[in-house]
Amino acid sequence: MPTKIALGAQWGDEGKAKIVDYLTLEADIVVRYQGGANAGHTVKVGDTEFVFHMIPSGIMHEEKACVVGNGVVVDPEALLGEIAELGERGFSCEGRLFISQSAHLVMPYHKELDKAGEESKTGVTIGTTGRGIGPAYRDKVERTFGVRVMDLLDSQVLSEKLRSSISAKNEILNKIYDAEALDEAAIIDDYVAYGERMRPYVRDISLYINEEIDKGRNVLFEGAQGTLLDVDHGTYPYVTSSNTTAGAACTGSGVGPTRIDEVIGVTKAYTTRVGNGPFPTEMLGDEGDHLRQLGNEFGATTGRPRRCGWFDGPIVRAATRINGLTSIALTRLDTLDTLDHLKVCAAYECKGQMLQQFPSDPRVLEKCKPVYEEFVGWQEPTHEIRRYEDLPVKARAYVDRIAELSHAPASIISVGPERDATIRVD
Repeated sequence: MPTKIALGAQWGDEGKAKIVDYLTLEADIVVRYQGGANAGHTVKVGDTEFVFHMIPSGIMHEEKACVVGNGVVVDPEALLGEIAELGERGFSCEGRLFISQSAHLVMPYHKELDKAGEESKTGVTIGTTGRGIGPAYRDKVERTFGVRVMDLLDSQVLSEKLRSSISAKNEILNKIYDAEALDEAAIIDDYVAYGERMRPYVRDISLYINEEIDKGRNVLFEGAQGTLLDVDHGTYPYVTSSNTTAGAACTGSGVGPTRIDEVIGVTKAYTTRVGNGPFPTEMLGDEGDHLRQLGNEFGATTGRPRRCGWFDGPIVRAATRINGLTSIALTRLDTLDTLDHLKVCAAYECKGQMLQQFPSDPRVLEKCKPVYEEFVGWQEPTHEIRRYEDLPVKARAYVDRIAELSHAPASIISVGPERDATIRVD
């Protein structure tokens, strides 16, 4: 392997969980390095389907270790709920799930502030999941009220931190948003209890991962959301609160960039996004509804219908440049099996000029019109195909053009949600 990053190359929801689950067959350790419970990753193994929000998708492989890195904001309730649900399904996390002691915590007041801010009539409506992710990262960066996993392990330190934090947050909730104050004692009691339950999983993650790499272990870094949702490189302000790009795998786990061997960008054979913001290739009306139904494009975390559009080449080219993609993993090819025609966006037209590159300014992006190339659909089922050479000729032409437009070769093609519905491209 030995070290790979698998991340989203679009606006998230690219099918990363299926690809991570597949790549975990070759890995010893899977590391989640950013985001929080706002990410929903669906893994299907046989008849078993599980939606992960906090735990790395590789946990379904019982012999593999899974890591929640320092770059993740941890919701203890959500994390412990996933551990319990996995246990009920026969998957134990004991001795193979590790949580960074330096990761910051999502608190109840973060969720309340998230919802209150989104509901207020001031500012831009981003389309948050309401999971408290943005406010948790804000506290982390501001350094005043940040609470880390290590604080859970000392009830006295935790209580002192939470008393000052809850008091300050209640002031904001009361006076700015006219919301009810939160129960300080109940929150402290809950989080002290969470700390005792999480204690066996907590460790120095940077030290652990680097020591395992030194031993020759294969490590897979799992990204959440997508490149175009990166707080620095995405379609700001319609982005998430963390860095979703390859650099975050290093800062969010304590592993140096020279230790990374491959970066795989996961992209759908078309494009989707959730929430607000510009979307040049969006298909509106019946055409968009049809693709949404074909792909079951509804959010794993929120259930919200995803906006659907044709494949956007400039987006994935930008992802290749920003992340240094060594290849792409193309998902949902089978979703397009029944379509009689397809389009891919090769470039944009804006005010009479042809743009080959994705513009960093969303105000420019809003004015861009896609320049399409059209393809005749293959109208043959691909779900049972396991070799690239066996794909319909028209499907291969479509895949090859997407790889050309992405400036990265296709190394994996997914033709269904199941683990074995995968084509490895040599």
